[in-house]
Amino acid sequence: MSFCGQSGILLLVIILLGIVGKNYVVAAAAGALLVLRLLHGEALFPILEKHAINVGIGFITLAILVPFASGGIGWSEIYKTLANPIGLTALATGIFVAYLGGRGVGFLTSQPQVIVGLMVGTIVGVAFFRGIPVGPLIAAGMVALIMGLFGYGN
Repeated sequence: MSFCGQSGILLLVIILLGIVGKNYVVAAAAGALLVLRLLHGEALFPILEKHAINVGIGFITLAILVPFASGGIGWSEIYKTLANPIGLTALATGIFVAYLGGRGVGFLTSQPQVIVGLMVGTIVGVAFFRGIPVGPLIAAGMVALIMGLFGYGN
């Protein structure tokens, strides 16, 4: 079995970056994709490409909503949070980040070449700065916002 050429080597580099940066989630994800390539499971790639982000966002949202479902957060906690400057800042930031994510999806659709920079930046951020890979859509939204200020893009 070969490493499937350039894509296999890139996945190996990402695995190594994940290990060196002690981010085993990135290493495991790249490893799973490498195994799929080695086992000729490329037929799954279009399905993963189309649905994995939504499934991942769904799991993140599920994890965030657990305290609501378990009773750990109720109406009184919501009121207390939104009645202070930190809570109001969090509310405004949440709205802004959701807005950026929405702009990011549209920007990635119209400017797909941006994906390369965002993915490399995300991998570096995850591998070396202890980040987590939830930011590419937000980052794309930020790029769209900045490029819009300079008259480029959308």
